[in-house]
Amino acid sequence: MAKPARGGNPRIADRALIGDIDPRAAQWQTAIAATVLDPPTGPITGRMGVYDMAKQDAGAAGQFAIAGEIGVNRLGFGAMRITGDGIWGIPGDVEAARRTLAAVPTLGINLIDTADSYGPFVSEDLIRSVLHPYHGLTVATKGGLVRHGPDIWLPLGRPEYLRQCVLMSLRRLGVERIDLWQLHRIDPQVPADEQFGVMADMQREGLVRQLGLSEVSIAEIEAAGRHFRVATVQNQYNLVDRRSEDVLEYCQRQGIGFIPWAPLAAGALARPGSALAEIAGRLGHSPGQVALAWMLQRASVMLPIPGTGHPDHLAQNVAAAGLHLSEADFDALDARGRQAASAARAA
Repeated sequence: MAKPARGGNPRIADRALIGDIDPRAAQWQTAIAATVLDPPTGPITGRMGVYDMAKQDAGAAGQFAIAGEIGVNRLGFGAMRITGDGIWGIPGDVEAARRTLAAVPTLGINLIDTADSYGPFVSEDLIRSVLHPYHGLTVATKGGLVRHGPDIWLPLGRPEYLRQCVLMSLRRLGVERIDLWQLHRIDPQVPADEQFGVMADMQREGLVRQLGLSEVSIAEIEAAGRHFRVATVQNQYNLVDRRSEDVLEYCQRQGIGFIPWAPLAAGALARPGSALAEIAGRLGHSPGQVALAWMLQRASVMLPIPGTGHPDHLAQNVAAAGLHLSEADFDALDARGRQAASAARAA
């Protein structure tokens, strides 16, 4: 669990930056200053039906100990979508984003994944405004990307910048130590050993508890492992995107948490008449829920973090935690997913 920082709210400079990039800064500052919301309870109506918040529990997905010491439920929450279009600026519906965050612990989710570049800064600010001091929650964040506009992401891995990323995330999240800090991308313009070295330094200094990587190969994981224990790897992976299959297998062997981003993408497999759609209809669940259930069964180190800015969609995602696929259904989806992945690579 993150250790709360002493003192007041040190985010004035961050809010000024947000004001520079988003004309709705006054609305944003009001939202940040608002009191913590009461978590939603009882039934809510979502796009796929009625979900009772009291009956959904991410713990049904099972647990995993990050680096053998940070216990989390395997179905987490990705906080990228509580921002504006292009992951830039404040969300179009700030209150919906806040209600979504307030529902996170109610639904048994205790792993939140964010990044300083989401907004930028917006996601971390919202998380603090709603959930601080994070009782029972692990808040993981990332650094190493700079933003020049909507949907623009540029790696910057100079050691002094990575240190600034950590220090500013500490301030925005209101903690003295980050439970899990992940390098968002390895900057190809900076020697990797310099990036890994400053990460190890910050861990020794007590600024971060555990360290992870994002979008990396096995060779890069092993190179980082010469500087620090790699606790997690966050690569794109889903039913139809298997480019990181070898990395997942490596993480399974090494006991490294594998955090797949874009876990709900299913492409043509989600279309009516597909194997995924047929299985989902037969089980009375949405294709997205079945895809999440498949991922949870794929590997014991798998930690999906589906993201959303609406509490109804969050409850729908968590409903997948207790869904278990038969061996036949799992194998059918696995085979169709591999076929789709092969076809995409050949296109």
